[in-house]
Amino acid sequence: MRARIYQPARTAMSSGTAKTKHWVLEFAPDEAREVDPLMGWTSSSDTQSQVSLQFSSKQEAVEYASEHGIEVQVQEPNKRKPVIRNGGYGENFATGRRGAWTH
Repeated sequence: MRARIYQPARTAMSSGTAKTKHWVLEFAPDEAREVDPLMGWTSSSDTQSQVSLQFSSKQEAVEYASEHGIEVQVQEPNKRKPVIRNGGYGENFATGRRGAWTH
């Protein structure tokens, strides 16, 4: 069995970091999906590809995989840089602002 361990990225609709603190172990599919000729649905007899396990740390996920003989690929997360300006967005509209405000 092959699997990957990763830390999920934030959603594209939010700048928050909710649901990105845990680590996920997902199994890779062993076989390709098939298209049902009548309905057009995709299906597979591989049930392991539906399994997704959550862990509180990367080390726990790696230990679980080694205990159960699972070959894993660990993907390190790409952390975003903290970009917080003094004053923030409200500084653009401050009455005591130095310099002209232009578009």
